[in-house]
Amino acid sequence: MDSVQLKWTAYNYWMATRTRGQRAGLDDGQIVEVARNMLTEGGPGALSMRAVARELGVAPNALYSHVRNRDDLIDRLLDDALGEVAAASVARGPRRGLTQIMTNSYDALSRRHALVPLYLGRQGARGPNAVALGTKMDVLLTAAGLDETAVPRARHALIVAAIGWAAYDAHATDPAAARSAFLDALGWLLDGILKPSPRTRSRESP
Repeated sequence: MDSVQLKWTAYNYWMATRTRGQRAGLDDGQIVEVARNMLTEGGPGALSMRAVARELGVAPNALYSHVRNRDDLIDRLLDDALGEVAAASVARGPRRGLTQIMTNSYDALSRRHALVPLYLGRQGARGPNAVALGTKMDVLLTAAGLDETAVPRARHALIVAAIGWAAYDAHATDPAAARSAFLDALGWLLDGILKPSPRTRSRESP
């Protein structure tokens, strides 16, 4: 077998082992970007697998080789937004760290209002960025002195507050004032969460 035949055989094998989406030149970043733009322009109702495939100029089967279904696509959109939150959340210390994570979460959802009903419909996010942020929050809450039973409840309360305020402020006439009100509410919530329990105060008393 000469070199030309070897190269042709290798090429045929390479093509045969690629998915339809890979053969169509698709990658996850393209898919998320197109879906994000469609969501921004048309809202949740505009988002479907067929619509995304049509916008990408590929057959739906090519898209399904990358994304299982619409729920999977939504999860990727949510996790993409949370990737921005994770990248911007670098403050140290329990209160500063939690304040930064929740403020960044509120800001991310405020920039993408159409994500809020999708987040509520999916009952949260499930991707790697969501898991990493949840773990980071748990570490900060544990460092603040909360026990293992209180940590998940506190995390849930903070997440619900950020989503709820972002949903409420979606059509605020004064976004700066709405954000300031959220920060006040977040501060009060953290006051309650991070306030030492009577048992902790008794241990700290001289």
